[in-house]
Amino acid sequence: MFVKKFIFNPIQENTYVAIDERTNECVIIDAGCLSAGEQQELADYIQKHQLRLTHVLNTHLHLDHCFGNAFVYRTFGIGPEAHADDEELLSVMKAHAQMFGIPFDDDVQPLQGHLQENDVIRFGDSQLRVIHVPGHSRGGLVFYSESDKLLFSGDSLFKNSIGRTDLHGGNYRKLVSNLIQKVMVLPGETEVLPGHGEATTIEDERLNNPYL
Repeated sequence: MFVKKFIFNPIQENTYVAIDERTNECVIIDAGCLSAGEQQELADYIQKHQLRLTHVLNTHLHLDHCFGNAFVYRTFGIGPEAHADDEELLSVMKAHAQMFGIPFDDDVQPLQGHLQENDVIRFGDSQLRVIHVPGHSRGGLVFYSESDKLLFSGDSLFKNSIGRTDLHGGNYRKLVSNLIQKVMVLPGETEVLPGHGEATTIEDERLNNPYL
């Protein structure tokens, strides 16, 4: 699996395109592209490399992680998938954008499907297992590839930190407990690709993360 990272929107969110290298099938994880330029950058990458998009996945539905969902649906015909417990966040997306002073006048794209614990997303020869990690939001998910030793951690786990829990649906105890029980048990060499900031590894977080 090859992973292309983009940094989008004023909140500097990490959008990932995960590509199965044999088949060129791909998934987008957290389409945060907001401006026309960012949207075009994402579309151009997929079209230039002749990728076939099969899934649009959301680790959670805070606005900075799904600004681009409607654009992706219009362009590629693939709607987003996320945990049902976060779906309510879509109804307040425009209000939150206004509150943060972010101009967002696109449609709010409804979910195409719901993801649950231990679902498996397959694209080509690659696959991602869904792990439900509530705490940053009620429906927070991470996506794990055992064969590629990769974890897309959204805003649940960052390099030497964890996601904030003071937003609607956040719960500090739940987040820490879920990370310890479900994420920190993964192999130490697993590379962690978070929703903001730099990559890390499970082993580095075991040694250096003060919250875990």
